[in-house]
Order: sequence, then structure tokens, then C-alpha cells
Amino acid sequence: MIPKIKNILYATDLSKNSVYAFRYAVNSAEHHKAKIHILHVLESEEAERSPFWVDLLPRLPRPELDEAYSKKKGAVREEIRKRLEDFCKRELKNKTALLKIISSIQVVEGNPAGEILEKADQLKADVVIMGSHGKGLLTHAFLGSVAEKVLNRIKIPVFIIPIPKEIDIGFKDV
Repeated sequence: MIPKIKNILYATDLSKNSVYAFRYAVNSAEHHKAKIHILHVLESEEAERSPFWVDLLPRLPRPELDEAYSKKKGAVREEIRKRLEDFCKRELKNKTALLKIISSIQVVEGNPAGEILEKADQLKADVVIMGSHGKGLLTHAFLGSVAEKVLNRIKIPVFIIPIPKEIDIGFKDV
């Protein structure tokens, strides 16, 4: 017997394909009357790429640098969380009642595959839905290294959603 789906972990990298995968997550949640938990993993490099941060590096002593870095990462996480919240409202604007299926939006820092695995376990997710990257000829390039690592270690079903080639999906990045 197939277990009932109650909790869906939707992992996003904020790309166009993750937007398409979100639609699958919403469809699955509607069909199963499930909740969606949204997760974006902020890799350290994302927080460090800001020109503001690079300008501060040579000027601050170590304790102030650590404090500024911590504040900057917090601001980046909050900005991404807000973008995801706004994205959900835009995507579900014609079905506002569905906003209640979004149970949580989490932006964490760490290794993407490891964090997806950990959150799936913590949230007792029944399934993970995420987009893939069609970048090359090798399997890991088609799936993306994060998707491949998750698939190799997870114990629950994972839906890897490829971006459709034949249609214009008609949306911006998250």
C-alpha cells in the first residue's frame, strides 16, 4: 500500500525550473490534501558575493568582521524568505485559498544536499520535490549534483522535475 502524502518538502534553488517544480508541489498538495514546506539552502558563497560584503572585508577587525558577517547572512536569509513568500502569493494569486497549504518557508545555510536530507527527516516529509538542471550529457549534469546526492541518500520518494523544453513556461525566476 502506498503511504498517504501529508508533508511535501519543496526544495528550491530560486531558478526558473524550481518555479516549474513548485507547480508540481502545489498540484501534489492539492491532490493529497498535503502541506508544503519550502526550503532554500543558502551556501556560504551566496552571502559572500555581495559587493557590500567585499568592501567591508579589509576594513574591519576580526570580532567586528564576524558580527557584520553574521548580520549580513541573516539579512540575506530574510530577503530570500520574503522573495519566496511573495513568489507564493504571485503563483497562487488565482487560488488564494491554496496559500494555506504552505506550512513553512525556511532559508538555511549549509550544504544543499545535506540540508535537504536533514529537513526531510525533521519535517517528516513524505516526498521531496525539486527541479533539475539540464546542462550536459552526464547523468549528474542532467539532474544536478544536489539532486543526485539527495537521490543517493534519501529513503523517501523524490520527484525531480525537468524544465520543459517545448513550451514557454511564462514566469520569472523566484
